Amino acid sequence: MSHRTQPGTAAGPTTLNARPAVTEVERHGINTIPDADRTSTPFDLFRIQFGGANTFATVLLGTFSIALGLSFWQAVLATVSGVLLGAIILMPMGLFGPKTGTNNAVSSGAHFGVRGRVVGSFLSLLTAIAFYSISVWVSGDAIVGALTRLAGVEDSVLLRTIIYAVIGAIVIVVVIYGYQFMLLVNKTAVIANTAMFLLAIVAFATIFDPSYDPGPAAYALGSFWPTFILAALIAMSNPISFGAFLGDWARYIPENTPASKLMAATLLGQAATLVPFLFGVATATIVAGEADYVVALIQASPLWYAVVLIVVAFVGGLSTGTTSLYGTGLDFSSVFPRFTRVQATIAIGSVAFLFILVGRLIFDLLGAVNAFVGAIIVTTTPWMIIMAIGYFVHRGDYDARQLQVFNRGETGGKYWYNAGINWRGLAAWITAAVAGLLFAFYPPVIVGPFANAAGGVDLSLIVAIVTAAVLYIGALMLFPEPSYSFGDAGPRLVPSTQATMREVVLDHESQAARAAARLERTRA
Repeated sequence: MSHRTQPGTAAGPTTLNARPAVTEVERHGINTIPDADRTSTPFDLFRIQFGGANTFATVLLGTFSIALGLSFWQAVLATVSGVLLGAIILMPMGLFGPKTGTNNAVSSGAHFGVRGRVVGSFLSLLTAIAFYSISVWVSGDAIVGALTRLAGVEDSVLLRTIIYAVIGAIVIVVVIYGYQFMLLVNKTAVIANTAMFLLAIVAFATIFDPSYDPGPAAYALGSFWPTFILAALIAMSNPISFGAFLGDWARYIPENTPASKLMAATLLGQAATLVPFLFGVATATIVAGEADYVVALIQASPLWYAVVLIVVAFVGGLSTGTTSLYGTGLDFSSVFPRFTRVQATIAIGSVAFLFILVGRLIFDLLGAVNAFVGAIIVTTTPWMIIMAIGYFVHRGDYDARQLQVFNRGETGGKYWYNAGINWRGLAAWITAAVAGLLFAFYPPVIVGPFANAAGGVDLSLIVAIVTAAVLYIGALMLFPEPSYSFGDAGPRLVPSTQATMREVVLDHESQAARAAARLERTRA
């Protein structure tokens, strides 16, 4: 095996192992990644974000601004604003993985408690199901549309079910192999799909009209600002959806990597997703008013580009699906020790596939996507705000071993707080999420009682962010965390209190459950 050296660690140079082969099933689960296996770079973090979003799933989100009744240029402004605002909020979430060597859900144990961090696991599950479903839906529809035009195949529920099943199954296989295989898929998506999206400039040059404007009567929410803000929030959901997953990939980056490079990789990775977003905005104007965007676009495309769209749809479906499903299987296996990472991935993927069939074939896709992106924004953004504030006051100093207490079947330690829960972060998040939902307007599923408080303008994000920040900072000031939960330098700008840390000991009940699970797997 070849090696290379990573300089600059406190203990001296670290000899890095060679990257595992893409066909080698990943051996790491939720455990802390050893220094020698941290073979990724900030550029990999850029590529996996861009590749994971450089797909038809993101294109679909880009079409919403036109479907809501905005003109082309209004839609462009709403999309750019939403993506960049979401990217700025997302940027700190790439800092945790290199520091802790694990994913963001487990890292959040420092601020929510090692048991309270299941909040992050819940958000990861919600986001994974939503974006895994969207990727398979849209990619499958694109392939079906191409087959009906190119091969004369009749569209049917059976055909769509088969295509969805094939794409969904391949995604699960890629995720089972793990991080390196997923990274390869996303590297491919960055190059191939970007080139194919840019070919649209040639394909639609004669029929695209940048002056498209259906007029004020078309605004879905009755007036400009409420409609514009809703469109921006939908675009913003894409970068926000990466919040719970960024640590899944950043944990393979060396700990001494400068924070500026990590945040720049995230900002640039999300900014690059404007390629598929604006493809969606532009092409939505061409097929405006059609019930099925994907099929209508393929019918409107030159024949050669319809073939190109099949490749875009397939590669894109894999890249978005894998980035969504990977982290959830990883984290689910730590919350429920009966499952290995592979078993958890298969279980979550199967549940998500059932959701795909029910959501796409029985209910309205637009309404389902709208509701999910709304829930993701309102619940995940305050969690990210609390995490970012926690990182700041803790000076980015974390004890990787102590974060794994719950996963090891132990109790006690730096992040045990009250029975494994830090009520400061948890109470702030619950209150902020509920407050945001009360003001949310994502019809027809989510319409809060105060949705019209500002004349139809959606205030849910502002309410959620402000509530989370005020309550969490207030809790840190009025009810200081124990001094042992901080690093040697102590807290930044907040007080701490003297307390005795509870010793780390085995939780015999959890240990027995894990032993029984291992025995059952051995017998199987």
